[in-house]
Amino acid sequence: MNIIRLERTGPLEGSVKIQGSKNSSLSLMAACCLCDGPVTLSGIPDIYDIRVICGIAADIGMTAVRLPNGDIELDPRSIRNADIDKEKASAYRASYYFIGALLAKFGKVSIGFPGGDNFVSRPIDQHLKGLKALGTEFAFHEDHYVAEAKKLTGADIYFDTITSGATINCMLAAVLAEGRTVLRGAAKDPEVVDTAVMLNAFGAKIAGAGTDTIRIDGVKRLGGGRHTVIPDRLIAGAFLMSAGIAGGSVTVTDVIPDHLGSCIAKLSEIGLHIECGDQSITASSAGKLKATRVRTAMYPGFATDLQQPLTALLTQARGRSIVSEKIYPQRFQHVAQLRRMGADIELRGSTAFIRGGAPLKGSWVHASDIRAGTCLMLAGMAAEGTTFITGIEHIERGYEDAIAAFRSIGARLWLEQVDAAHAEEHLKIGSIQP
Repeated sequence: MNIIRLERTGPLEGSVKIQGSKNSSLSLMAACCLCDGPVTLSGIPDIYDIRVICGIAADIGMTAVRLPNGDIELDPRSIRNADIDKEKASAYRASYYFIGALLAKFGKVSIGFPGGDNFVSRPIDQHLKGLKALGTEFAFHEDHYVAEAKKLTGADIYFDTITSGATINCMLAAVLAEGRTVLRGAAKDPEVVDTAVMLNAFGAKIAGAGTDTIRIDGVKRLGGGRHTVIPDRLIAGAFLMSAGIAGGSVTVTDVIPDHLGSCIAKLSEIGLHIECGDQSITASSAGKLKATRVRTAMYPGFATDLQQPLTALLTQARGRSIVSEKIYPQRFQHVAQLRRMGADIELRGSTAFIRGGAPLKGSWVHASDIRAGTCLMLAGMAAEGTTFITGIEHIERGYEDAIAAFRSIGARLWLEQVDAAHAEEHLKIGSIQP
């Protein structure tokens, strides 16, 4: 099995070009199923989840080809069915977007339950509520479910809780529905806006994306065209945090600073010096970090996907920090791994109390999801000795090449192969020996 090995890192220095947004790419590629013409997408990262989508596309008849320049060409005109392979659908979380994207054309979609990050199942009740309002009926089976609609008709939908996934899914379904759909209490995430921008360019009529009320007037068809995905604000935030945990100065380029407003504000509060350009952000740190309090929230609040790497950073901030997880209250599987490294963290319900300043020590640790993996990479940069991270397949779901990117700014980490039983034994006994 593959693991990541890290050694304590000195001050970082350099710049990192940020890849296209994973979360936006997942919705954009599914949204192409709505089109009646070929689509070219630029900036789609070459990661595991995207390769799964390409496999699903091939299964249903949509060609998806990555060109030498990195663009992906998709041709949905040859889609012949809406029977999504159950195992592929269960390999990543956002497979549910294929319901909204295929229902209007085929009237029936069969799909496996969403999978992906291993940190408590993410409910899809708001997806079901919105799609039912548009005229969809659901049948649930042991390993898959079926969505069926003889006709999609516009509706007034009020989400009980703010959810980016359900907002996008209902927006996709409403694009070719008859009449007007109004989504109230909609998510404002940049990924929602990115999807709406692309669909509007291809002929959709979507207004209000980026606010809490989105109006969609159904159209008969969509064309095709070109679109460039927005940069990944979550990966950018993690690289900015790396400057805080290891010291030095890190610049992220090809970013949209406005997408990182809450992250920038919190890092400045902690003690990092932040400078923003038109499409770049530089974070610098002399190593003096202040404890803080943070609550995760839907955009534009502090992103839940940045909570885990921030927790690693706060282990190095002297004093008592408090991190409250309001989006996924049980998203704290990284805490046990940080404790193996010597972190002083107490969990009470959905809140972590971090006593910063305790030295971290290298250990064998396991990444349970993408952001937990990022957290452990950051922690390993500050730890004395050697850190070994297993579960790196989760990291590969979000990063094109995390190792090369972090090494380019001076981090000391490598990909290694070890015997699976050997790694498992170290994880059981908590050994820090290689």
